[in-house]
Amino acid sequence: MRSGRSRGVGVLGALLCCGGGLAPALAAQAGRISYEAFTLPNGLHVLYSEDHSTPIVSVDVWYNSGSRNERAGRSGFAHLFEHMMFEGSAHVKKGEHFQLISRAGGTENGSTAEDRTNYYETIPSNRLNLALWLEADRMRSLAITDENFHNQRETVKEERRLRVDNQPYAPAFIDGMTWPFDSAACFAYAHTVIGSIDDLNAAQLSDVQAFFDTNYAPNNATLVVVGDFRPLELRRFVNQYFSEIPRHPDPPPVSCVSRLAPGAARREVTDAHANLPAVIHIYRVPPHADPDTPALELLNVILGEGESSRLNVAVVRREKAALGTQVAMNPFDSRRGPGVLLALAIANQGVDPLKLDTLLSAQLDSMRATGVTSEELTKAKNVFRAGFIHGRETTLGKAEELHHYDMFHASLPEINSDLDRFLAVTADDIRRVAAKYLDPANALVIIVKPAASGVAQ
Repeated sequence: MRSGRSRGVGVLGALLCCGGGLAPALAAQAGRISYEAFTLPNGLHVLYSEDHSTPIVSVDVWYNSGSRNERAGRSGFAHLFEHMMFEGSAHVKKGEHFQLISRAGGTENGSTAEDRTNYYETIPSNRLNLALWLEADRMRSLAITDENFHNQRETVKEERRLRVDNQPYAPAFIDGMTWPFDSAACFAYAHTVIGSIDDLNAAQLSDVQAFFDTNYAPNNATLVVVGDFRPLELRRFVNQYFSEIPRHPDPPPVSCVSRLAPGAARREVTDAHANLPAVIHIYRVPPHADPDTPALELLNVILGEGESSRLNVAVVRREKAALGTQVAMNPFDSRRGPGVLLALAIANQGVDPLKLDTLLSAQLDSMRATGVTSEELTKAKNVFRAGFIHGRETTLGKAEELHHYDMFHASLPEINSDLDRFLAVTADDIRRVAAKYLDPANALVIIVKPAASGVAQ
């Protein structure tokens, strides 16, 4: 599972931070993406963008299916299918998808988040037909066999053990993201993307087949193609490979009832793999399409991104109370439903976690009380703008952006105007959203203690 909308700073970001920003007009022009769209009669939505700068093309399929589409007792199916989709189909043997793309000089992968599952190939442009054919074949005829199911279920269980259960702080971080939501009112976001071992053990082959029939259909998918191709040739391939895949009944709608600031909550957990205590503050935030999102994303940068971020300067460098800090909003990807902003601090040797909690709270409260300086806001905009442009420099980056705006925004054309909203954020906007969302009544505080003792020695 890859990280979501976090945008890395990189060398370009560092230059912008230190040497002034690009002019807004130049930045917007550099990140602009032109595109066209059409929809097949079976409901498959197709977006495409020509880019003849290099002889490569990215084929990127998003299914409107993630962990939010699972039901109680059967969590982890979306992530399970990320694995199952590489197990073969009517005309592709088990594991052959990887081999065919590799032999053609390409790369491929997939990822799962709360709201979507994606599969992509980046390949030399003269092999565009191969990538499209592979995606169509598994959309039409995935090999859902008892052997494949049991094999990949064990793989996913081992992944959970390796990446979550046996990693310090990971259970509190991953599971903690679900704790602000009530499982009865908002099961969509009240369980983890990777799923539980118990639910995976309880799954039956018929459950897996039903999930595929419900969610893996052309009318529940969007195909994005970006790179060196000719539109008429692309349309011919798409019609040839995808047009005869039958439409399925639309999946049931997803419901989630949640509210901000239901009251302060605290939990204390013991982590057998942690050597040092940690503190995690989790705040509820609105869906990505909310008008407050630009200010929240810049707040995220100011609080936790880079050496000069608020938490790093105050808690790590000045107070020397934390080994490190991290701030993230919706770490897997954006959400159409309510999300979370997390602030994590790992205590330094000998630091009581309650003291660390106090220091972390003080910095978060200061954002609510005094806001940010003009210098902090300018830097955050430069960092965000650099990442915004950098993320659109590759064919796959452009494809992911097209998907993002198609799924999470009110309209796809916002892809070429959204940066203006971020550049228009004011210090008053930052203070307002900090006061609204960093409210202690909107927080879940998790104290992580090592198994050996309450405080690291």
